Amino acid sequence: MRVLGIDPGLTRCGVGVVDGAIGRPLAFVAAGVVRTPSDGDLAARLLGIERGIEGWLDSHAPEAVAVERVFAQHNVSTVMGTAQASAIAITCAARRGLPVALHTPSEVKAAVTGSGRAEKAQVQTMVARLLHLDAAPKPADAADAVALAICHIWRGGAQARVAAAQQEFARKVELARRARATATTDPRKR
Repeated sequence: MRVLGIDPGLTRCGVGVVDGAIGRPLAFVAAGVVRTPSDGDLAARLLGIERGIEGWLDSHAPEAVAVERVFAQHNVSTVMGTAQASAIAITCAARRGLPVALHTPSEVKAAVTGSGRAEKAQVQTMVARLLHLDAAPKPADAADAVALAICHIWRGGAQARVAAAQQEFARKVELARRARATATTDPRKR
């Protein structure tokens, strides 16, 4: 599975692509940052992020997109910019019919390092180690996006299988309910 990880930000939006599957080696594809000028017009900045993400989607043709879930911070303007960039990323993926998963920072840290409280340096070290790189991708936003992709490969597949199993169970329960209802109302089945 090829996953595009996106670490949303209004000034620096990290992007990273990883190939892999549960139980198989991971392969680093690419990482970078979509940048917009901090003093630019908001609409132009959001359009720049959209164009950048669309370019990554065109270039790397991922099968899924993993976006960092926005969480509350003390700086409201930072949260707003992050949320806006996140919405652009989700919209770009949805436009193409790609599945989108949101992962919290602690989920990503736990998936990559084994601890949801790991420091950024630990995450970057493990990203490099897991992908057999000499160093983690730079800047840190790119490394964070790669970590999101890794998290999704390892956790997203399991989450998708659980969701599919739950849907199948619900389908079978509904079929059984209908069969019981038919049996009690159909005189031929009494």
